[in-house]
Amino acid sequence: MPIQPITRPQNDVGAELRAIALEMFAENGYAGTSLQQIADAAGYSKSSVLYHFGSKEQLFTSAITPAVEKLTVFLDSIVEKLTADTERDAVVVQFIDLLLENRLAAHIVINQGQTLSDIPVMDEARGLIDRIGESFMAGLPTPAMRIRLGVALAGAAYVMVASRPSAVEVEDLDEVREALVDVVSELITPLSR
Repeated sequence: MPIQPITRPQNDVGAELRAIALEMFAENGYAGTSLQQIADAAGYSKSSVLYHFGSKEQLFTSAITPAVEKLTVFLDSIVEKLTADTERDAVVVQFIDLLLENRLAAHIVINQGQTLSDIPVMDEARGLIDRIGESFMAGLPTPAMRIRLGVALAGAAYVMVASRPSAVEVEDLDEVREALVDVVSELITPLSR
């Protein structure tokens, strides 16, 4: 499945504002992005942005929440799925696709999570990261297995967030996706042994 570029819906002002805000929050940081900058980038007035979202925090929460919800659903029994030969390959592909589809949100959560802990959706996202770690500890019997899985998943996330959000060009995503699936699969294959 080829990765599609981030698109901005033309008819849904709220969706357009969320997409632009997500890009700007990832690129410039939450503190470094003002509602006026988002409005200017979207071609709307600041009052239009406030009409749709009420505050910068509400816009931020609305932009990040879909990715957090998708990750929550994905995490159900992740360790069991990743250690089962029959499910592992599909789960790796799902994880990589989820990461790529939500690369801007991942960038924000990983790079700005500590400084935005006063925003509830960020606490929820950070709680999910803790939940992944707890699953490793409870679901894998050896430190080597826990480290292998942690390096595989965290490494894949790091590849997507180590550079500026705009650094991974859309035409490179299919190649990046294939490489991430191959490397993560290779790293976690020994988990079922």
